[in-house]
Amino acid sequence: MAYEYFGDERAYDKVWPCFRKPPRSANRSVFVGHKFPTDPEATVHQPELYPENQIISSRYTIWNFLPKNLFEQFRRVANFYFLIIGIVQLLIDTPVSPITSILPLIFVVTVTAIKQGYEDWLRHKADREVNYREVEVIRNGQLTTERSMDIKVGDILKIPLNKSFPCDLVMLSSADPDGNCYITTANLDGETNLKTHCCIQETRRYTHPDDFSKLTAIIECQQPIPDLYSFIGNLTVVKDNGEHTVRPLGPEHVLLRGARLKNTAFIYGCAIYTGNETKLALNSKPKQTKFSRVERRMNTFLLIFLVILALESIFSTCMKYWYAHRPRVGQPWYVPEKEKDVDVSVRRVLEDFLSFVVLFNYVIPISLYVTIEVQKFVGSMFFNWDIEMYDPGTNESAKANTSDLNEELGQVEYLFTDKTGTLTENEMQFRMCSINGVEFEEVGSMLCRVSPTGGQPEPLPAFTEEVETFLTVLVLCHSVRVDHPQATELGAAAMYSYSGYDYDYQAPSPDEKAFVEACRRYGVVFHGCHDGMLEVTFKGEMRRYKLHHTLEFDATRKRMSVIVQNENDEVYLLCKGAESSMLNRAVQGDVSTTLAHVNKYAVLGLRTLVIGLRRLSKEEFSHFDTLLDTARTSLQERASKLSEAFDFVEKNLNVLGATAVEDKLQDEVPETIQALLQAGIKVWVLTGDKEETAVNISHSAGHFTSDMVTLNITQQSSSLECADLIRKHAQLLDQPASRGHRFGLVIDGASLAHCLVHSAILSQLALRCNAVLCCRMTPLQKAEVVKLIKHSKNKPVTAAIGDGANDVSMIEEADVGIGIMGKEGRQAVRNSDYAFARFRFLQKALLVHGHFYYIRLSNLVQYFFYKNVAFITAQLFYTFFSAFSQQSLYESFYLMNFNMVFTAMPILMYGIFEQHLKPSVLLGNPKLYRKVSKNKNMSVRNFILWNSLGLWHCAVMFFGAVFLMGEETSVFPDGRMIGNWTLGSIVYFGSLMIVCLKLCLTIHYWSPAIWFGFAFFIVTYTVGTGVYNSIIWPSLLSEHNYLLYDWNTVLQSASVWLAEIGLITLALLPDIVFRAYTDISTRHSISPQLQFQRDSRLIPLRRISQAETTKFIFPPVGTPHSSPNTTHKHTKGLRPTEVKFSFRKQTGRNKNTL
Repeated sequence: MAYEYFGDERAYDKVWPCFRKPPRSANRSVFVGHKFPTDPEATVHQPELYPENQIISSRYTIWNFLPKNLFEQFRRVANFYFLIIGIVQLLIDTPVSPITSILPLIFVVTVTAIKQGYEDWLRHKADREVNYREVEVIRNGQLTTERSMDIKVGDILKIPLNKSFPCDLVMLSSADPDGNCYITTANLDGETNLKTHCCIQETRRYTHPDDFSKLTAIIECQQPIPDLYSFIGNLTVVKDNGEHTVRPLGPEHVLLRGARLKNTAFIYGCAIYTGNETKLALNSKPKQTKFSRVERRMNTFLLIFLVILALESIFSTCMKYWYAHRPRVGQPWYVPEKEKDVDVSVRRVLEDFLSFVVLFNYVIPISLYVTIEVQKFVGSMFFNWDIEMYDPGTNESAKANTSDLNEELGQVEYLFTDKTGTLTENEMQFRMCSINGVEFEEVGSMLCRVSPTGGQPEPLPAFTEEVETFLTVLVLCHSVRVDHPQATELGAAAMYSYSGYDYDYQAPSPDEKAFVEACRRYGVVFHGCHDGMLEVTFKGEMRRYKLHHTLEFDATRKRMSVIVQNENDEVYLLCKGAESSMLNRAVQGDVSTTLAHVNKYAVLGLRTLVIGLRRLSKEEFSHFDTLLDTARTSLQERASKLSEAFDFVEKNLNVLGATAVEDKLQDEVPETIQALLQAGIKVWVLTGDKEETAVNISHSAGHFTSDMVTLNITQQSSSLECADLIRKHAQLLDQPASRGHRFGLVIDGASLAHCLVHSAILSQLALRCNAVLCCRMTPLQKAEVVKLIKHSKNKPVTAAIGDGANDVSMIEEADVGIGIMGKEGRQAVRNSDYAFARFRFLQKALLVHGHFYYIRLSNLVQYFFYKNVAFITAQLFYTFFSAFSQQSLYESFYLMNFNMVFTAMPILMYGIFEQHLKPSVLLGNPKLYRKVSKNKNMSVRNFILWNSLGLWHCAVMFFGAVFLMGEETSVFPDGRMIGNWTLGSIVYFGSLMIVCLKLCLTIHYWSPAIWFGFAFFIVTYTVGTGVYNSIIWPSLLSEHNYLLYDWNTVLQSASVWLAEIGLITLALLPDIVFRAYTDISTRHSISPQLQFQRDSRLIPLRRISQAETTKFIFPPVGTPHSSPNTTHKHTKGLRPTEVKFSFRKQTGRNKNTL
């Protein structure tokens, strides 16, 4: 659902100060159920005006549709130009009928208005469905049914199972005894997993409409902000004795509009944000408008033709007066008397100039915009319908969110890609861990100790104290929710599974889900949270831990913690996070060995976390509890106060060890990256992972290769150090010994912050490297990197691809944004221009669809300008034969229908269905992509070539007709001469056939639709011209019947037919030779065998352990195992493409043996 954007209120206030809204406070107070406290000492509340809950996504109303739509359409240069031309024709003595400009303009405007009106009618229909949806609201203690649009802030709503929330609510109670409910936010962020939300304990017992008559409460919260995952507020419950109980409210207490209630019979909630103040509406503002290179170049060509039109008109106007005042020529007999003894005045000159503008104005193609809109819209459907870009695993097909950038897919020069979920599966599997300096790994669903000597792993017969403590932290320190497939209304709270394999764990992080599932395989089962107690069974023994606090993960701390109390009343802080944020806070544990193991796992391409705990004394816990409660109930600077509280307790840690999980590469990622590199597209990987992990994955994916020299800009602490390092790397690239070598650049987020001060030299260095890897990046830094290259010297076309909310900024910044339908929600998909489920589909999207889109549209634009030059230039030539008297060569019927009817359908069908090469050839020869990159088909050279051919075709047809059928030449048996309109009909027919046959010589794929386009041309021309020539039309429809029986008579002459055939053949001779030359060149440059082969440098070099299979790891250049021909024992007999990121080929045969 899209929402109307009302613009900047500050600008509105400046224009209309009388309607200025009173300033808002930073927070709002909402009285639950509109009940005001009866406390006599309470301050008088001034009610704040809130917007209605009515959603308006439509652009027009029945009253403003016509003026608003016309205003928007005439903002286009071409439409406004033809409007002015039509007005001029009505005001002056025009050489052609005004209908030739006005009727095509009316047709274009009408078609566009109908299209936009229909789209807006659909928006009105969708708005009405939402606004009139019935909702249960408590009014005067009774449950009544109201329309959704009538909901007010402060209303108490009852939402039943499987219904969506009509506005943003603070949850008050639910059918669940624990006060929880389960929702899905697929409409907000695309995440399909269920999320747990809760209410505060004081309102949990209000589960009936009558109960709320006893509730007096006030919600204090911030004014609405777009952030879906942020909410700061307090709920104050006023008891009968006047006592006030204040409880903090966070995102877990808020139910957002667009989310849907699941696995819970009902909930009650209080409306806090309505209408366009809901978070869903605030996140639906229009995206930044993007323009393709073809469109920009097309506008340049339009301006060039406008200048040419003005010059032609000025030249003809000057020639008219020069010709009329030559004494030896005199006044021609066919020039009207009023033209004699002309007084040269400004008004007269201006009228003559405008007359020539009207005569030549058809060089501007009025139907170009409409044709392009239809071509792009239908072309985007083929992207959606591509069965080869459908992923059966996720049941997702490709999606084009816009059709404005179709051709830009064929122009990409730099691709910026995320790693997790984009190059990888984002399906984490627990692989290895380090506990108290001892390494363990999973083999056959068993935790085994790694042999220090490299032997077989040894299964653990029983858990030691260190292992049990380590697994306890893993099974408790998370935000995992337990769901049961058979649960219907109460979730998994009422379901119990001894083994835990009946549970479906739902987690906001795939790492946490991997930890809990791994513990379940080892016999440590997490059963969920019941009555504030975390329930875990160790080998069947139930243990309960009271959950006091959850310290959520954030990107600044890079940690996540919980505070629990065991059955012995001991309070512990359990913590996990990145090694950079954990090890420097440790006071116990084997820190050095743990760090060594973390680095080892990172080299293997595994994701790592450090695990630690801290025992809290009663005094420490009490102090922290007070700090946390104060921070969470604060409405001002809550985030900074929470950060201080977290920092107080997350220190003096006892490091227990580290974990290593694997995120497998998606299928065909190396092949896709290699194809893109061969196509001339430079690939940059932007990730938040640590350097070692990111480098290894880059090698595995084929982004970095074994022969590449790596340049590092990492761990820099100042901009001066970064500048010196950048210059040293640049000097290395300038050395003669570096020629012929391939370079890769690695830069981390901390160093990038300093390097951006020297953006000019950084971009120069990065652009000279073959591959770039940026690690430890924040979302904003990703966008900065894209912007750096996007605005570099040559302004290359950039594309960004990602799957998570942290990729949205770079997707919106890039020229083309591509979303992956992954497991991190749909925010990237919603903000992208194109989306699909797998990274490998990028190869088809760019090399095939992008290639086709660009060739079709660029040739369509060039052809439009060409055919108008080939058609209307004859008017300029004719002025030399008509004493510059503004006499038209073509009758108005011909002028009106040339662009709008006769030549419209063939080029439209070409623009939609043309395939100059087979898709398999484009996929097999990625280098063909280079031939269309950098907007080569729209270059000035091609523009001049196309229009030079148009001038040649027009010159041959016009001067050939004049020469063969000029003075004292008869083409009829009775000796009749041809006149002005007969000559025009002959030239018109020849020009029409030439431009259509020129299109035939451009076509490579004769689909039925293209045949239909030419059939449409033949039928409309034959029938239309025949009917128009054979009827005496009323003066209302045709002022003069100049063509009455004219063309019918011309058709009887064999001489005319012979001349037409000869002139058409002569005109097209260069095109025929050029087409033959290009076909021969194409056959020589493209082998019938597919050229794309897997890079031999992608070699499997080592495996993670003796019990597991291989993965692609690249050694440094010069190591003994860097030869592409090296064969390893564990890969003998396997082709490189068969070596996958699978850890089950050897262990899956028998889970009980190593």
